[in-house]
Amino acid sequence: MSKPAVILLSGGLDSATTAAIARSQGFELHALSFDYGQRHRGELDAAQAVGHSLGVRRHVTLAIDLRQFGASALTAAIDVPKGRSDAEMSEGIPITYVPARNTVFLSLALGYAEVLGAADIFIGVNAVDYSGYPDCRPEYIAAFERLANLATKASVEGRLKFEIHTPLILWSKAEIIRCGTRLGVDYGLTRSCYDPDSLGAACGACDSCSLRLKGFAEAGLTDPAPYRAKDEG
Repeated sequence: MSKPAVILLSGGLDSATTAAIARSQGFELHALSFDYGQRHRGELDAAQAVGHSLGVRRHVTLAIDLRQFGASALTAAIDVPKGRSDAEMSEGIPITYVPARNTVFLSLALGYAEVLGAADIFIGVNAVDYSGYPDCRPEYIAAFERLANLATKASVEGRLKFEIHTPLILWSKAEIIRCGTRLGVDYGLTRSCYDPDSLGAACGACDSCSLRLKGFAEAGLTDPAPYRAKDEG
């Protein structure tokens, strides 16, 4: 019988690849997505499509309105940066950082996992092709894993030892895409753009789009996701 695992599934290519890796390792997938007031809510439809394509056992979407806090271009009326160079993206923490987002998400994933009796949580964080987010670093994940094994009844009673799996954390975007392609991920279902249009077409210029397009180019592949024409802004 397959072991259950909780998969944080955003609808982007990293989380889709992470879910495919978990499936290839024999885990039964229980997907968890978040409607947190993000401007790019189309990723939730993508998450549902990706989850269906990968055969998740159950897919839960939780609503948490982080717009109440704001302070991020993803949850407040702040312009999403566009056209930044690699050097610009590698300096500092960008305005698209959502305060404590991965801590909130992992905490809820931990609760879900404890209820399921699942010791394994998968998250598609990446510390190589990333935009400076502090909650994507290996030391953060290690710290949260320690917390998980101190803070839950199942761990204190010795029934579960939680592990936070981050298979992509040291991979380039091209390596991620090559792996997902081998595992049959349909990247045409995924959405990564921080500022898509009303039809879901990606802007092609935000940090997330830039990293995604660079990854596909370096992998020698064409990104199948929809992009709006350049003359549309």
